[in-house]
Amino acid sequence: MWSAETAAVVALTFLVAGFVKGVVGLGLPTISLAALTATLGLHPAMALVLAPSLVTNVMQATSGGHGRAVVRRLWPYLAAAALGIWIGVQILVVTDAALLSKLLGAMIALYSLLSLARFTPSVPPSIEAWIAPPLGLLNGVLTGLTGAFVVPSVFYLQALGMARAELVQAMGTMFLFSTICMTLALGAENFITVDLGLLSAAAVVPAMGGMMVGRRLSRQLSEEMFKKLLFAALLALGLYILVR
Repeated sequence: MWSAETAAVVALTFLVAGFVKGVVGLGLPTISLAALTATLGLHPAMALVLAPSLVTNVMQATSGGHGRAVVRRLWPYLAAAALGIWIGVQILVVTDAALLSKLLGAMIALYSLLSLARFTPSVPPSIEAWIAPPLGLLNGVLTGLTGAFVVPSVFYLQALGMARAELVQAMGTMFLFSTICMTLALGAENFITVDLGLLSAAAVVPAMGGMMVGRRLSRQLSEEMFKKLLFAALLALGLYILVR
């Protein structure tokens, strides 16, 4: 059983992560994974993120009216990511968690630095079909190893030149698909215990509460400044995980 202190840390983590997702449309898995890895360790963090990520991304993936177009465009990337997640989890089983925690810290720090630098890649339509499978496979392997979905997926989706509403739905679709694949892969390797599953399910409540508050306040906040603060905080957290 989890202590009251641990339950409080998990609830607060998902409340904050849900709020961020409500404001900017992303960040819940990354923030919660980073914070929980720093406090509880990588393996529990990977399992705890699953239920809140699944529920919140169902909403994002099914809202916007671009669902079919997104799936038709991204299916090669998603299929390759599914294979990569399975490969990554197989490596996870036999790899030192401390080493993978450092990899997670490095990924989060890199993601934050590129975001703060306003890194804006571009993928010409002529090479999209060729570049999607290898990038999807890379993202899947990294996801299977660390539980983080963002590198290189977020930058790849931004590089496709989608309109904002379509991009937000595409991110939700990618995060949702990755979460489902991670749940199946981790479950098959017995990484999801009953206690972790119950605590992850309970964490849906603060995550949804934070997300609803974030959505209500999003129009009153400067999204640009909010993102700068978010990525600065993630950079510090990533570096802490990397060097601790």
